[in-house]
Amino acid sequence: MSAPLPPGVTERTVRVGDIDMHLLEAGTEGPLIVLAHGFPELAWSWRHQLPALADAGYRVVAPDQRGYGGTTRPEAVEDYDIHHLTGDLVGLLDELGEERAIFIGHDWGSMVVWQLSLLHPDRVMGVCGMSVPFVPRASAPPIQIFRAIFADQFFYIVYFQEPGVADAELGGDPARTMRRLLAGLSTPGDLTTDEAASMSADDGRGFVDRMPEPDGLPDWLTQEELDHYIEVFSETGFTGGINWYRNFDRNWELTPQLAGAKVEVPSFFVGGADDPVLTMSPPDGQEVWLTDHRGSVIIDGAGHWVQQEAPEQVNAALLDFCDQLRGGTNP
Repeated sequence: MSAPLPPGVTERTVRVGDIDMHLLEAGTEGPLIVLAHGFPELAWSWRHQLPALADAGYRVVAPDQRGYGGTTRPEAVEDYDIHHLTGDLVGLLDELGEERAIFIGHDWGSMVVWQLSLLHPDRVMGVCGMSVPFVPRASAPPIQIFRAIFADQFFYIVYFQEPGVADAELGGDPARTMRRLLAGLSTPGDLTTDEAASMSADDGRGFVDRMPEPDGLPDWLTQEELDHYIEVFSETGFTGGINWYRNFDRNWELTPQLAGAKVEVPSFFVGGADDPVLTMSPPDGQEVWLTDHRGSVIIDGAGHWVQQEAPEQVNAALLDFCDQLRGGTNP
């Protein structure tokens, strides 16, 4: 790892099922917290949370999930379906000798831990989604729905479906990709009408092509931190992460039993007020599906990369939720 680890954080690789999983760890005692990153991120995206949660008395583990960083990257698209992704986290618990954990996910990691709470509720002490609210099972295959809604527009999830296309664009210049995604991602309110129309125009441009080139780095991201992302994704490429998107319909087909299912374990949500995802999927809509919801925290001035942009506020919110579970208290 090129970037230094925070004090008290260690790394190792363990065997989980059919993959080798690279972990960052902090703390040795207390309830286990598993931090699940999103796209395109790494275990290292939780660098601000690992020591803070450990200092508060928790055992904390952040894996590079399958397809990312130092973890195995299977070639087959179907090796990234929801049963593999949730199975990795359950297998991680088994490897660590833990029966249950508090699962906290960001972006795609949120979708995985939400589904984990439905598929393996006995292994989940509590679940927190960040940036992506809980979404119930759709009435039809999701990609079919997306293709109908965005028939004459560019939509990145549809664009990601064709093997090799997005992989080549994102991997062609990892520095450009990570710089634009981390430092140049704008909120809808920042865009003019013409810019917003350009972002969704079906004009042959790719995904990164549509992202603005930032004037500089935001104050929450140093050049060293950006360089670490660039170095890792230059080595691994982006195919593993993109393959998660190629399983939307397969995941739907594999989980008919989840139609109408609600999250029964204690739940929590954290998002950035400037996150464009919350415009597409407002968190208020999830609460009818969460039977023991402990609240939502929306952080002003933060965008999609909320745990990196506003670590102090995020850490305080997460500790409030985790301490409720440890103490067995109600909200």
